[in-house]
Amino acid sequence: MATATSAAQHQFPCSQCGATLEFAPGKSALVCPYCGGNAQIPTSSAVIEELEYSLYVNGIPDGEHVDETLAVECSGCGARTQLGKNVTSDKCVFCGAAVVVAGQSKRLIKPRALLPFAIDRTKAQADFHNWLASLWFAPNNLLKMAESGRLTGVYVPFWTFDADVQTVYTGERGVDHRVPKLVTEYVNGKEVERVRMETETIWNPVSGIVQNRFDDLLVMATNSLPPKHAEHLEPWDLPKLVPYTDEYLAGFAAESYRVDLPDGFASAQKKAEPTIRQTICSDIGGDHQEIKTLQSEYTNITFKHILLPMWISAYHYGGHPYRFLINARTGGVRGERPYSAAKITLFILAILAVIITITIVARLHG
Repeated sequence: MATATSAAQHQFPCSQCGATLEFAPGKSALVCPYCGGNAQIPTSSAVIEELEYSLYVNGIPDGEHVDETLAVECSGCGARTQLGKNVTSDKCVFCGAAVVVAGQSKRLIKPRALLPFAIDRTKAQADFHNWLASLWFAPNNLLKMAESGRLTGVYVPFWTFDADVQTVYTGERGVDHRVPKLVTEYVNGKEVERVRMETETIWNPVSGIVQNRFDDLLVMATNSLPPKHAEHLEPWDLPKLVPYTDEYLAGFAAESYRVDLPDGFASAQKKAEPTIRQTICSDIGGDHQEIKTLQSEYTNITFKHILLPMWISAYHYGGHPYRFLINARTGGVRGERPYSAAKITLFILAILAVIITITIVARLHG
């Protein structure tokens, strides 16, 4: 498990007024929120490096930095981040629970690339408000309660994996044949024998070897967010990744990985399996396929540690935490929400009343 960094670590002073510059979503510049001063982020021609998995799987080799950080750990979801300068208490950006100081230093694999924020806070806030307003059966005071929570821009850690995969399999191929069948039917109360064409599947054992090449299998490298919510925000425009530089983090938080590299690769293998199975079925051919066994060997494995941008709002309602996530590149949304039992009950009663009324009217005019 590793700690996280925060906006407090990525501060750039304004040359005009000395205030802290912030990255402007959708632009390649840092902007001062007070005087409007700005500074362009230099365009990098650096190649985003793929790292050899075998060199890192058993530990981080020499050359990677060690961050000495005073981390805070969320009492709710366990996320690790940092408090800003002179801040002694705060709430977790991932679930809204209180955080407590838990100083640690961890050896970290550096992020090699990121997708900069493209959607600003104003647009994200509007999307959040519209989503809340559209919810059916939501408690009446949900909007007010949710808007009391903060909308925070967070860079979330991910792994990407590339690999060649060779899979040895055994299975069965099913081929459909139309065959005549003698059947007995009743016509005018009499038995009549007729020939009817039916489909019969003939199965034969098969075996083989298939090849797959995977590029950028994407795995979330933290368990601070439910995977089902993060996956709902896909796809990400990974071809537009830019080399990592601190300027893009100015004004935003950034959690570092809590899912280590071997566990991340295990998740990538699970994501790859459906594609491998599709390739096997295509190789088997026929009308039906059944896979009995498969054994995959992964070679030429490389990876990247990247950061992807999300707007996150964490709020509590009725004693339970709820989260709202926005893909800060595409505007895709995913949220958790409470339901009003009273509204659902009234809705059901209204439907029953309509059904009863229709039934009574039908009987009166029957």
